[in-house]
Amino acid sequence: MAPSHGEAALGALQALWQANWPAGIRQTPRHVLGEVPLTHHLRHWAGVQPHEPAVFYEDSTTTWQQLDRLSDAFARWLTHLDIAPGERVAVFLPNCPQFHWVFYGLLKHGAVHVPVSPMAKGFELQHQLEDSGAAAIVCTDTLLPLVRRLRAQRAGPALRHCIVTTAADVLPALDGTASDAPEPAAAHGPDALALREGLRAHAGLSPLPLKDDADAVAALNYTGGTTGLPKGCIHTQRDMVYTAAANCGVSIEVDADTVFLNTFLQAWIAGENGGLIFHVFCGRPLVLLPRWDAAQVLQAIARHRVSTFVMTVDSAVELMEHPAFMQTDLRSLRQPRVVSFMRKLTLGIRQRWRALHPSTLVEAAWGMTETHTSNTFTTGMQVDDFDLRSPPVFIGLPVPGTSLKVCDFDSGADLPPGREGELCIRTPALFKGYWNQPEATAASLRAGWFRTGDIGMIGPAGHVHYLGRRKEMIKVKGMSVFPMEIETVLGRHPGVASVGVVARADERKGEVPVAFVCLHSGSDASATLQALPAWCLEAMASYKLPELRQVDEMPRTPSGKVDKKVLQRWLEETPP
Repeated sequence: MAPSHGEAALGALQALWQANWPAGIRQTPRHVLGEVPLTHHLRHWAGVQPHEPAVFYEDSTTTWQQLDRLSDAFARWLTHLDIAPGERVAVFLPNCPQFHWVFYGLLKHGAVHVPVSPMAKGFELQHQLEDSGAAAIVCTDTLLPLVRRLRAQRAGPALRHCIVTTAADVLPALDGTASDAPEPAAAHGPDALALREGLRAHAGLSPLPLKDDADAVAALNYTGGTTGLPKGCIHTQRDMVYTAAANCGVSIEVDADTVFLNTFLQAWIAGENGGLIFHVFCGRPLVLLPRWDAAQVLQAIARHRVSTFVMTVDSAVELMEHPAFMQTDLRSLRQPRVVSFMRKLTLGIRQRWRALHPSTLVEAAWGMTETHTSNTFTTGMQVDDFDLRSPPVFIGLPVPGTSLKVCDFDSGADLPPGREGELCIRTPALFKGYWNQPEATAASLRAGWFRTGDIGMIGPAGHVHYLGRRKEMIKVKGMSVFPMEIETVLGRHPGVASVGVVARADERKGEVPVAFVCLHSGSDASATLQALPAWCLEAMASYKLPELRQVDEMPRTPSGKVDKKVLQRWLEETPP
């Protein structure tokens, strides 16, 4: 039987990718221990290198054996708390070693990991708790007041348990060598459980048997779409392992001297990959920083002999401009990678880096939460700066095992190289659906291909180019901001009648949200407009705070929806 047009077109693309694959780069995923769950990887490294470092954080070190035992204890504790496999547990933590113990404890137990950004405010946290139906939450003592306020207002689900950790918990070693001071059971109040005490109480118990099912629901990673509030993307351990196998040793150099560093929030999918998954998959140490800080990054590279990490382009420029850059021993750094969230990687920036350091800045990857991100690579495409001399935004080739194509947005027909259309992706790490949203899931898929909503083009040699987003999602300094979320928050203010949010290009931030608001007649316009920023900050992270523009009447489409094309035109006609 002759192949269909779609199969033939994909076959032609695959031939192009193979013909133009960079020399020395693997063309198949690299499974270090086979296609086994991440929990098996952790147990393996704890057995063969128990006392080697797994996570460096400030002045503490977690060994592989400690990470394995701490996560075992957390898994046992969840069983004691009557959390059943498949129930959701929200993880409301900043970057810290406890995140690792909790993450791997959840995977071992079979509960579902629901990461929540520590930057989230009331409305954001409430939405994820309600949507996921979380049975428990893990948070820091500094975030506990927000959780308490939601529970008191009954503004979220009936959380059965609230587990609290503090900075002093790094590291409650199970062998009694550190943090031996007991923590009173009621230190955080009767409605909260102390993580430290729970781990100690269950440290001596035999660990739960490791499950072999890599296809059970493991995580709900929240993202947004063209409309609506953020949706939970269902991911499995098989998704996580494939993403690691398709990147580690393929687009990321991994050997016996590899040391990872992560500054991205581990509550985000990129931070989950770079901070929680990749280093455990490879059995190599991770240097974890609580946040981006140029001085701390330089110190960490020199102290721990970091070989690879990912940063934004702006961060790379900040490093070069730091007075300690040329005085710091950075010889171990072989593969600095960047993401063009805001500022794009340019030939000038790369040449400036090369003049100061022998390595080459490489664009890291393109991807989405639905695909567990890290879906393309550019490693090996820097000869004569080919990648940067190939406009528009060059995102390289699909990682091994993944396919990309360009389709007509409306008909779905495959488009040939050189034609612009919708980027569509098929990957083993594709999400298993949006949590409790079958219609949204069905709308995002077409014959097994995920419709990204992004505009792209494939060049004559098969290289993929990203041209922009057709979606409404706004990127502020690389962080996703969803218009519907801002509209929902503003719409709750008693003085606001209607609101529409669009994006304005910004040289420093990439984009900023602009909210057009129509106020109720009879309301004090001046007082309401002055109150709205504080109203937003009570519910959302500060980077989502919109610029406000008052309108007397909101433009509408024939169906009665806010006409955002008109709002965008007004925005262009009246710049700030």
